[in-house]
Amino acid sequence: MMPWLFSALGLVILLLAGDALVRGAVNLSLRIGIPALIVSLTIVALGTSAPELLIAVQAVHENADGIALGNVVGSNTANILLVLGLPAMMRALHTSECNTRKNYIFMIAATVLFIALAFFGTFTWVSGVILLLALFAVLFVAFREARAHRAAGVEDDLEDIEEADPNMPYWRIGVYLVLGLAGLPLGAELLVENATIIARMYGLSETVIGLTLVAIGTSLPELATTVMAALRRQADVALGNVIGSNMFNLLAIIGLTTFIGPISVDPAFLQFDLWVMLASSLIIIPFVFLRQDITRLWGFVLTALYVVYMWLLL
Repeated sequence: MMPWLFSALGLVILLLAGDALVRGAVNLSLRIGIPALIVSLTIVALGTSAPELLIAVQAVHENADGIALGNVVGSNTANILLVLGLPAMMRALHTSECNTRKNYIFMIAATVLFIALAFFGTFTWVSGVILLLALFAVLFVAFREARAHRAAGVEDDLEDIEEADPNMPYWRIGVYLVLGLAGLPLGAELLVENATIIARMYGLSETVIGLTLVAIGTSLPELATTVMAALRRQADVALGNVIGSNMFNLLAIIGLTTFIGPISVDPAFLQFDLWVMLASSLIIIPFVFLRQDITRLWGFVLTALYVVYMWLLL
């Protein structure tokens, strides 16, 4: 039982530390005058991906490449099927009102690029540079839109950033940053080390543990955000959260982690899991391009597909 308990403890520490880091970074940025729209496009996205990044770095450091890749690929699949499916079963997501086409195209392009690089068998620092250049290209487009937004005289909407409090005192910001920066590596080490022990105990590969236990755990913040967005009838927040998270997972996390060491690709990814990730990304085309809502029925279908995927893995 101890590896399970320590894995759960590591996950809880990761989630709390990631939340603290986001709060601290967001409010520090607002206090020093960085526009809210740019904060939401960069700092919030990177901050919410911090647990996945620390897990990937720790996994590569401990030669557990399957957990590093499994976490990213599994999280992206879970973000589409589970994170959109479960909230839609509670209340339909009115995605027909959303305009996320450009970011969705970027996400699909990032997915295809990631799969193409995976077929080289190893993600090296060269692969990392390519992924990071793609990320910078996406951010450049976002920054241009943000500048045009401000030039048009549109005021920053702080309500779009849940953690925003421009009047937060500096000492509290400092506490959040310290807790986040201290907690993330501790939580990552606990989770990766004990997830590896669990894999050996049950005869499972590190890849399967990464795709299931670790991936679902690190998708919990996105799930919580999407549930709240569904209850508040903010379908644009729900869909944008998933698309943004998936892009950062592929481009930023693996891109940065390759500088710690090369990441070998398990053949199982090339045969099955990468294609499931791509198929799950393509399945939401009707909701992005054809003005379809994610109804409760669609929510059930997406969730059921994820359950089938888990059953096939295990």
